[in-house]
This record gives sequence, structure tokens and C-alpha cells, in this order.
Amino acid sequence: MIEQTLVLLKPDALQRSLIGRIIQRIEQKGLKIVGLKMLSLSKEICKEHYSHLLSKPFYPSLEKFMTSGPIIAMVVEGPAAVEIMRQLCGPTDGKKAPAGTIRGDFSISTQFNVIHASDSLQTAKIEIKRFFKPEEIFEWKKTLEDFTFSTEEA
Repeated sequence: MIEQTLVLLKPDALQRSLIGRIIQRIEQKGLKIVGLKMLSLSKEICKEHYSHLLSKPFYPSLEKFMTSGPIIAMVVEGPAAVEIMRQLCGPTDGKKAPAGTIRGDFSISTQFNVIHASDSLQTAKIEIKRFFKPEEIFEWKKTLEDFTFSTEEA
């Protein structure tokens, strides 16, 4: 089943110039990026996105970190996209994430773990609506074979 999931590249991924390397892993796995934008996360959206963590003692530092710089928001699509993205990311704690996963290779902490991916299909649908308007998500149907290329000027 083709699914869509939300992926956020956190401020540390941008500060450390990891965007290209992370996107490359997603694409090499066979998933398609059907929505992508850079934005600043407001405190209000941060509270909404991490509402399940608001009562945790670490929430203030999480909010400070997530609003400290731009993030990249992506809608990623493919068969079992939610599960595959979670596997690509690795466990939340970068110290426990195995080598070969995004967090295992690029993170050594829980808070500064470079990436977020939706944890279920239901959550993905909610999170995608939080960050993307329907017209910001694209459908890729055509392949290069569907286009005629000419070396002559029109």
C-alpha cells in the first residue's frame, strides 16, 4: 500500500549540512519526496506537534531547540513509507541507534537527533496537514520516457 509520511529535518541537521546526505538516503531507499519546504517552527506549532511531550521536564529545551533555526519539512511517499522511514531513522536515542541508520550515523543524543518521522499512518495524516496545504503536495506519475526531448530549437 502506498503511504505518505511526514519527515522533519531538525535544526541540527541543517546546521551540520546533513540535508543532502539524509535526502539521498531516503531517495536511495526508493521513497519519493512529494512535498518539501524550509520553514521556521513557531512556538505554537511546536507545542501542537509535541503536545504529547508538553508535561515532560525536557519540553522547554526541546521547544527552544526546535525553534532555534529553520527546519526542512517533507512529505515522503512509497509502499509502507511510515515503517520504512522509521527504520531509516533508527531509535530516537542516537546513542542506541545502530550504524547505518540516520540517527546511528549522525546523532549521539536523544534531543539532537537530526530527524523526525511520523510514528503511524494515523499520526502521519495529522502531521502532514499541520505542515502542508494540499496544493503543496505533488503527484509524480510521469517518467522520462513519457516526455519527448529534442535537440533542435523550437
